[in-house]
Amino acid sequence: MRGLLLFSIFVSFFATSAQTIAIKKVELAGEKIVVHYDLEDGNPNNEYKLDLYASRDNYATPLTKVKGDVGLEVKPGLGRRIEWSVREEFGSFKGKLALEIRGKVYIPFVKIQNFDSEKSYKRGNSYNIAWKPGSTNSINIDLYKGGERVGGESNLQNNGSHTFYIPTHAKKGSDYRLKITDTKNAEDVLYTSEFKVKPKIPLLVKVLPVLAIGGAVAALGGGGGSAGGGTTGDSVIPGVPALPTGN
Repeated sequence: MRGLLLFSIFVSFFATSAQTIAIKKVELAGEKIVVHYDLEDGNPNNEYKLDLYASRDNYATPLTKVKGDVGLEVKPGLGRRIEWSVREEFGSFKGKLALEIRGKVYIPFVKIQNFDSEKSYKRGNSYNIAWKPGSTNSINIDLYKGGERVGGESNLQNNGSHTFYIPTHAKKGSDYRLKITDTKNAEDVLYTSEFKVKPKIPLLVKVLPVLAIGGAVAALGGGGGSAGGGTTGDSVIPGVPALPTGN
């Protein structure tokens, strides 16, 4: 990154008298650029959508190799920072570069409230998910395993609650998540954290009764005489009297 000759930054922000964003420092840390800023708002409960853009494509699309206080649900406060991996985004880059921060108050179309991604979910069962609606548009809720859709429902009311079903054919795994989409705005998409799906009845519970039956059959069929010609009337089941021999 020694070829980075010029670096500047701009702010594009929908601001009122109660909302300000101020760039405090920009530093080059190896192959990463770190932007330090303050985001002040008279309402600390507001959340923001912030994106970082670069002059390389004339600020056409937001940068993706970023982390920190960027993206959705950024809270107001001092000492905020964005870390951008330049090489991951552009590869080997030399030349002049300028950055721009764009932001606005963010009102999510849904805000999940009670989903527990730490517990295991059983296939064949139904579970409730609750959220705070941010619009009146209908939504889709789909169940994904990795990148594969395995179930879901479309055109649901954005009313803050839904009971989703995990199909019995769903494979067990820990890479499941729910995808929630605004039906009128394809860019409004929300994913839950990944969670685990396991069988409804553990395999050991299914196998044990079969083993018990097999053991009983072996006991019933294992009677008969000893090597010395035992009595045919001997009981092979403890506690059950022997049948008469007819003598």
